[in-house]
Amino acid sequence: ETLLLPDPPRPPTLGMGMSEGGQERRDAGRAALVLPVEYERLNALLSDYTHNISRGGTFIRTEKPLPVGTVLSFTIRAPQLGDPLILRGVVRWVVDTSQAAGGRPPGMGIAFVFDSGIEKEAVEARLDQLMVGALGRDAFEKLMGRPAATAPLEGRPR
Repeated sequence: ETLLLPDPPRPPTLGMGMSEGGQERRDAGRAALVLPVEYERLNALLSDYTHNISRGGTFIRTEKPLPVGTVLSFTIRAPQLGDPLILRGVVRWVVDTSQAAGGRPPGMGIAFVFDSGIEKEAVEARLDQLMVGALGRDAFEKLMGRPAATAPLEGRPR
């Protein structure tokens, strides 16, 4: 079984998806969507909110982020999805409360982790469905620079 892991974490000083030169370093467009997210921390179920989301990951707003490198499972709920979306990811970078300022919230940047290319494609289609539902197709295509994928009605990952 092959586990598709994202690249190793970048230095935390380069957080918020920007390079040292101030250039965007993300591969996927990102939508500013606030969605409820649930995950476990020390055997406690926590509820926080996303700050933004893309095909490659999300930023979860929290005052108690998990350490960089932590692998976690989490659930995103949204009316556009129908069934909740259960994802796995790895904490790539953290903004702690001392670094949060000027519209930069505390939290953690999560890169999604997939078991297979098929799972990755299915999740990406559901994420596109979510973003199209929240933004509208025209705004989605302008923001992402591509048409939305279509999610199959059956066999989609939960």
